[in-house]
Amino acid sequence: MACNFSFPPLTPEQIAEALHTYGLAPTANLRAEDIANPQPDLLPAVISNFLATVVDPTGADDLDGQLGFDALASLDNPEHYMEGIRVLRLHKRASRFLESIQFPGFTLRDLLRPDPRRLVQVLSALINFLYYRDDKLALLQPIIHEFPNLDERCMELKAKLAEHQKAIADHELAAQMEEPMVQQLEAEVNSLKQKLVEYNKKQLALRANATAINDKKEETHRKVIAKNDFELVKLAQENSKLLSKIVESPEKLQRALEEKKTARAELKNAEKIATQSVQEKTATLEIYSKGYEKLSKHSTKIQALQEQVTATKALEKEVKARKTKISDESVEIMALDTKIIEWDGKVHEMEEHVKAKEKKRDQIVADENQKLAALSSEVEWKLKCLEPRERKVEETIAKATKLCAEVDSTRTDAAEELQLIYAKFQQIGHAVCFY
Repeated sequence: MACNFSFPPLTPEQIAEALHTYGLAPTANLRAEDIANPQPDLLPAVISNFLATVVDPTGADDLDGQLGFDALASLDNPEHYMEGIRVLRLHKRASRFLESIQFPGFTLRDLLRPDPRRLVQVLSALINFLYYRDDKLALLQPIIHEFPNLDERCMELKAKLAEHQKAIADHELAAQMEEPMVQQLEAEVNSLKQKLVEYNKKQLALRANATAINDKKEETHRKVIAKNDFELVKLAQENSKLLSKIVESPEKLQRALEEKKTARAELKNAEKIATQSVQEKTATLEIYSKGYEKLSKHSTKIQALQEQVTATKALEKEVKARKTKISDESVEIMALDTKIIEWDGKVHEMEEHVKAKEKKRDQIVADENQKLAALSSEVEWKLKCLEPRERKVEETIAKATKLCAEVDSTRTDAAEELQLIYAKFQQIGHAVCFY
C-alpha cells in the first residue's frame, strides 16, 4: 500500500480479499477464480457497489433516474431501452471517476465484456484508490483526536443556535406586537410636527404684532408727553403774561381769567379724552400680555412635543440598532449553521471510516481466532504425541541415573582396591629393599 496514489496491478487473490474487505463483492462467495475467469455481470456489479458506497453514498446521482418527456418521445418503445440506458449511465459515471484518478481509456467493452487482464487493471485501480483513501484518512486521525468532544461541542452549538433562534423569534414577535404602537407613535409624531410648524408660524405672527403694538405704544407715549410739555410751557408763558398784566387792568384780567377757565375746561376735556385713550391702550396692552402668556404656554407645550419627538427619534434609533443587531446575529447563526453542516459531514465521513475500520478489525479478529483455534488444536495434538516420548525419556533418565550410581559405586570400589594394591606394592617394595 503506497502513500502516493498509484494503481499497480494486484493478483486475483488480493483483489478478491479487498472486495470482501470493503464490502464491494457482488456475491458472498466471490473467489480469485471468478476474477481470473470473469463473468459479464461481475464488473458492472462491482462498479455499481463502488459508486454507491464510495463516490455517491447519498444517492444524489441515481442511475435509475427517469427520462424526460422529450427523451421518451424520441423513442418508439422506451421500455426496451431501459437496461441499455442504465448501462450507458453506469459507464459514463465510471469513466468520469476513472479519468479523475488518472485512469483513462475505460470503454464500454471494458464494462460489458472485459478480458481478464483488463478486468484486473480496472479493479486494481479501484482498490488502490481505496488504499490511498485509507492512508489519507489515517493521516487525518491525529486531527480528529485533537477534537475528542466533537459531539458535545455540536450539541452545545445546536443548543446555542436554538437559544438564538428563540431569542430572534421572541424579538420578532415583540416587534410585531409593538408595530401598531410604533405606527401610532409615528402618526402622532407627524401630527405633532405639523402642529409644531403651525404654532411656530402663529408665534412668529404674534411676536410681530406684539412688537408693532409696543412700537405704537411708545410712539403715543412720546406724542402725549411732547404735547403735554408743550402745553405746560405755553401755560407757564401765559401765567407770566397774566402776572404782568394783573396790575394794569382788572377787567382785562377778568376776561383773561374767563378765557383761561374755558381753556382749562377744554384742557380738562382733552386730558379726560387722553386718559380714556391711555386706558384703552393699557387694556389692549393687557390683552396682548395675556396673548403673550398664552403664546408662552403654547411654546412650553411645543417644547414638550419637541421632547416627545426627540424621544420617538431615540426610539427609532434604538429599533434600527436592534434590527442591525438581529441582522448581525442572523449572519452569525448562518455561519454557525454552515460550520455545523461541515462538522456533520466530517462526522458522517468519520463514522463511515470507523465502521469500515471496525468491519476490517472484526474480520481480522475472526481470522486470527480461527488461526489461534487451529494452532491450539495442533499444539494439543503435539502434546498428546509427546507424552509417550516424555515417558520414554523419563525411563531412560532413570536408567541413566541408575547406571551413574553403579558407575560411582564401582569407581569407589576400584579406588579402594587400588589403594589396597598400592599398599601391598609398597610392602613388597619395602620387603624387596630389605632383602
